[in-house]
Amino acid sequence: MKNLSLRASGLFLFLSSSFSFAQTFTGTGGTISDNGLNNIFSLNVTGLSQNIDTVGFGLESVMISINHNNVGDLDVSVFSPDGNQVVLTSRNGGTGNNYTNTYFASSGANPVYMGTAPFSNTYRPQADLGWLNNKQSGNGTWKLVIKDISAGFAGTLVTWRLTFGSNPSKKFPFFASNLPIVVINSVYQILPDTPKVQGTMGIIYKGTGQTNYISDPFNHYNGNIGIEVRGSTSQQYPKKAFSFETRCKINTLLDTNVSLLGMPKEHDWILYAPYPDKTFLRNKMTYYWSTRMGHYATRGNFCEVIYNGAYIGVYELQEQIKRDSNRVNISKLLPNDLSGDSVTGGYIIKVDKVTGSSSNFWLSSLTTKVRFLYDYPEDLDIMPQQQNYIQAYVDSFELALNGSNFMDPNLGWRRYGDASTFCDFMILQELGRTVDGYRSSAFMRKEKITKGGKLKMGPMWDFNLSYGNANYCSAYDTTGWQYNFNNICNGYNPEVPFWWKKLTLDSTFNNQLRCRWESFRSTFMRDDSIDAWIDAQAVILAQSQVRNYQKWPILGVYVNWNQYVGPTYQAEINYLKTWTKQRAHWLDKNFPGKCSTVGMEELSANRIGVQVIPNPMNSSSTFYLDTDKGLNDATFRMYDVTGREVKHVEHIHSDELTIQREELPAGLYFYRFEEKGAVLASGKLAVQ
Repeated sequence: MKNLSLRASGLFLFLSSSFSFAQTFTGTGGTISDNGLNNIFSLNVTGLSQNIDTVGFGLESVMISINHNNVGDLDVSVFSPDGNQVVLTSRNGGTGNNYTNTYFASSGANPVYMGTAPFSNTYRPQADLGWLNNKQSGNGTWKLVIKDISAGFAGTLVTWRLTFGSNPSKKFPFFASNLPIVVINSVYQILPDTPKVQGTMGIIYKGTGQTNYISDPFNHYNGNIGIEVRGSTSQQYPKKAFSFETRCKINTLLDTNVSLLGMPKEHDWILYAPYPDKTFLRNKMTYYWSTRMGHYATRGNFCEVIYNGAYIGVYELQEQIKRDSNRVNISKLLPNDLSGDSVTGGYIIKVDKVTGSSSNFWLSSLTTKVRFLYDYPEDLDIMPQQQNYIQAYVDSFELALNGSNFMDPNLGWRRYGDASTFCDFMILQELGRTVDGYRSSAFMRKEKITKGGKLKMGPMWDFNLSYGNANYCSAYDTTGWQYNFNNICNGYNPEVPFWWKKLTLDSTFNNQLRCRWESFRSTFMRDDSIDAWIDAQAVILAQSQVRNYQKWPILGVYVNWNQYVGPTYQAEINYLKTWTKQRAHWLDKNFPGKCSTVGMEELSANRIGVQVIPNPMNSSSTFYLDTDKGLNDATFRMYDVTGREVKHVEHIHSDELTIQREELPAGLYFYRFEEKGAVLASGKLAVQ
């Protein structure tokens, strides 16, 4: 009876196993060529008695065994019979060897990109395996597609295996967000670096404070796009950034201008993918500050993105830096603008690394380790006469700055460069202490001579490895100057241009730099303002960051090139606030110059007292003068930190004067009351 009981028990287990519908299918292997083409291995699945889904029965796992001496060259995907594709692993493992009985399933403890070669055990795949459990019939031809992207090492697929059962791989649980939801579909699971390929995009966004559901209709955009992977160094990360253009409904190769998430109409856009910056905020904070300084900076909105059915995390839908009346507002330079004033603007150029298609550049007149790249017109569109003009202009600027008369307002660098934009660019580079600061992604623009014509720094770009987020070349240190990078990290190419160190020898520049710094520190860059802005953004991201780090579990994990690795999102937020304020305190003490020397009388010259309420100004401020009889016939003047008069009121007889803000940008201003040529009172007024 005992043996019979055991037999019955075994029979029960067998029947239970049978009713679980667990079935495994094994495919054959073959050679993996290293010519960049797809190697396709087919497997015919038959006998599945029901369709596959994520609830009762479906694809549980995919197993691969591959012999290859450089698995970082491999893209491996699985295709289901209905043609859907899921990327199992893409260029992971570096120069290591082999996948040995490596399983991919949604139940894996870690994603494959966090593993190391030789790979074994069970991992979560690069994309969402549950996407294939879409209620299709699992019977039919499945395909494993392997691409070796680099020549040098051929390999072999030893075997591969599909397992179906009652514990199917699940889709990522994403249903709703307080952020806009961006849904993109393309025939490409792995997008190319270039050119853009055809796709579609829909955006669900009901407005601030509303919940957006993935089941909602596309109410903000629903149309065609061309899309590609973007970035240089950032392409090493598994969470990819994208460039896309909105395209026409009928002719899908033609672009069309649209407004996305409240931003002005255009057709060129970016989906920025925060990855090493685990706060998501370093770029956005820099652009916000630049805007408050009075400059154009890239606008953007956080969103959550679904690509080909799979959730891929928190992104920021941004404007691409581009010549446009609502972006970099400079003149359009046409191919026939080849002489006279027409050839003098507008241009967008940058100091940068040479990557991708950026093959057309010129070298600094003083060093081979500083390169200037054409951004507008693009290097393939710019005419030779236009190249010659902008190169000669920048050369003239460099020679003037390097010359003995560099401080002379007529003979020196100011003849060619706009001082206030150089000040603000330097402030943001030094505050962020960006590891690539000054020498990479350093944009500048130039308008026609008849429209001002000087070289202006900006827009700001690429600050994800700033504010203490890089662990090399002293970029993590809150003390010291980033413009000294060439001395700190000698041998890097490109180098920081000599400009910035030379500018610190110009006393007038130093005074203006100090003045602008103090103006910003008294308003939107105060310690409490820094904390308040970061905290407000963190509240907006409170829900979505949780999902992002379920998809990309890198909190508490080192990512190239983190200096600080916080165990939680709040820890990363706290580190950003602390580091930024400590850096600002060091700059308070060390930025050169003296703000009071901007061509106005010392504040101690006051003959009567004055009180300003409120100070800082929001919409208006009232000046109360300490005089019993009022003024006889006084004049009020107000100046920005460059000494430019921005307000002027004559024939003042009262002891009160209210000034409206109107179009004044945030910053520090100087005022004075005059009567018969004498200064009665003067002081500083901050504008929020």
